[in-house]
Amino acid sequence: MITTVTLLIVMAAGAVAGTLGALLGIGGGVFLVPFLNIGLGLPIKEAGAVSLMTVIATSSAVSAGTAGRQLINLRLGMLLEIASAIGGLTLGIAVAWISDAALDRTFAVVTALIAIMMFSRLDRRNVILDATVDPGLLGGRYHEDESGGEVVYRVKRLPVAMLASLAAGGVSAALGIGGGILKVPALNAWCGVPMRAAAATSGLMIGVTAVSSVPIQYARGYVSPPLAAAVVLGVLAGSRAGFWFGERARAKWLKLLMACVLGSVSILYLVKSL
Repeated sequence: MITTVTLLIVMAAGAVAGTLGALLGIGGGVFLVPFLNIGLGLPIKEAGAVSLMTVIATSSAVSAGTAGRQLINLRLGMLLEIASAIGGLTLGIAVAWISDAALDRTFAVVTALIAIMMFSRLDRRNVILDATVDPGLLGGRYHEDESGGEVVYRVKRLPVAMLASLAAGGVSAALGIGGGILKVPALNAWCGVPMRAAAATSGLMIGVTAVSSVPIQYARGYVSPPLAAAVVLGVLAGSRAGFWFGERARAKWLKLLMACVLGSVSILYLVKSL
């Protein structure tokens, strides 16, 4: 039975998820799924389905909050979203036949690998400080206070970005964590996109990916409307705090925060799956 106290606790968790989602472009599900599953005892498939609702809310908040700042690379995002939607639709259908234990182990392995990747990239940046450089067809430019002016970036290894987006769509549908945990590190580490631009672009994309699988999860009865509503309200409030911190934090600290969050979740689910 869902009580008022439970809804208030879930709303507070949604606020934390919204803050992380706005800061890092990962949707917040990487925190919310363990909280609902391990903390409140919700089955992982139901926790993932509720989390996907917050991914959509986070995506809407991030897109609105970064509009006009040139951080969202719409051309790149929409191209990669084709692959993400395919992955999300495919795994959204298949997740009913995947065991909870397999999902736990997958969650642990995926988050551990990405945490290691982010730790290895703490002091590397992809920005070009010469504003006269041509960003190319899929690159971009934006003003960055950390660099003291306008910066430029060029997109590299597009096939790698497409494959990462395909996998991210599947991870989002199967685990309910938002494909941003794959997209942001891949775009930043391998494809030449700065952390802030990768997070903002991912923030737009994860909502579209989630939309491709949420109807399937809802039809199977995995989505609890009261819990989803409470979490979404928390996300919308928490995203404001995420924007405030994100504008003031150095890119290095954003990467470190992402690595620490993912590492903690990986350990939690590794222990749970044993």
